Amino acid sequence: MRLTPATELEYRCKKLQDQMILTNLDAVIIVQNADLFYFTGTVQSGCLYLPASGQPLFLVRKDAGRARMESGLKEVIPCNSLRDIPARIADYGYPPPRNIAMEFDVLPCTVLERYRALFPGAQFSDGTPLIRTVRMIKSHYEIHLMKDAADQVDKVFRRAKEIIRVGMTDLDVAAELEYTARKLGHQGLVRMRSFNSEISYGHVFSGTDSAVPAYSDTPLGGMGLNPSFGQGAGLKIIEAHEPIIIDFSGCVDGYLSDQTRLFSIGELPDDLMKAYHDMLSIQELMVATVTEGTGWGNLYDSCVQRAVELGYADNFMGGKGAQVSFVGHGIGIEIDEYPFIARGFNTFTFQAGMAFAFEPKLVFPGRGAIGIENCFYLSNKGLKRLSITSDEPIILL
Repeated sequence: MRLTPATELEYRCKKLQDQMILTNLDAVIIVQNADLFYFTGTVQSGCLYLPASGQPLFLVRKDAGRARMESGLKEVIPCNSLRDIPARIADYGYPPPRNIAMEFDVLPCTVLERYRALFPGAQFSDGTPLIRTVRMIKSHYEIHLMKDAADQVDKVFRRAKEIIRVGMTDLDVAAELEYTARKLGHQGLVRMRSFNSEISYGHVFSGTDSAVPAYSDTPLGGMGLNPSFGQGAGLKIIEAHEPIIIDFSGCVDGYLSDQTRLFSIGELPDDLMKAYHDMLSIQELMVATVTEGTGWGNLYDSCVQRAVELGYADNFMGGKGAQVSFVGHGIGIEIDEYPFIARGFNTFTFQAGMAFAFEPKLVFPGRGAIGIENCFYLSNKGLKRLSITSDEPIILL
């Protein structure tokens, strides 16, 4: 277990304070777990009060003792009640804030109203864009953790080669891979920021089940086990000569790596193999395109255009009527961070330090899904690959 270095936390808070000054904010109050972990190094219950200048105050409801052990921030303060927050802030010489930002994209309305009642004279605004902008530029420390997560995922996929056989169910494979990941240190949780976007370690599908759409904002859905969580691996029995697609998220010390590979027991039909190599060509297009200043949405548009030219207008990133409007996403503590390689984000550009997963996929209803996914980061010396598993389809005998 690694604790986030104090220098990392101080640097992150300072970057957010710089953004706050530009937007005339007096304070940002952070309560969501992923953001708390990023800025404090722990998810102990409470809030981080970050003034525009000065020391951040981590006000902890439960458990303050553990928070002191896990967080490298200087001021970790017990605060048993929400009502005590204004007094704790005043104790440290900070005036009542007039302009406060919070995480509107994830904050329940009732929680927001409680904070409004604490600071009745303040104006509240959405701090999410500032927070996400700070988080999208990864430090060397973060990239190191993501490389470790990529190594974990590689070991999971090696295990998949050993166990997949005719007669297993998709759930059998998923359970074995989840067990393997846990033994390798996976925390057992994959964080996704979007509302109602619960997700497991990943998806394991074979044949027709890999083409079943679901409610989730993902190109692949799957039947799942029941309607209460209508996605993911189900009870379909694996057969020979059908696509088996495994989309798995590794996690080491809070940081993720997302990867998809294609398996088959015996050879796949020629048209599906061609489709797979066509997706590799779209990945090659991305690698050749991404530099500092490239528009996120421009890259998405180029990938869609290439897919249409290859004949996949109705199959790219989902079956017809269930297609998603992205081909890649930022990755770090959450699986849907900036950058969004998606429709409409043409004015947002790649910058050095960004890390993302790129996942060109095809869905053929009634037959199955084909695709590839790898993680990359943009360094000062160009695009680097985080994923280490070979891109070749894995044909099992």
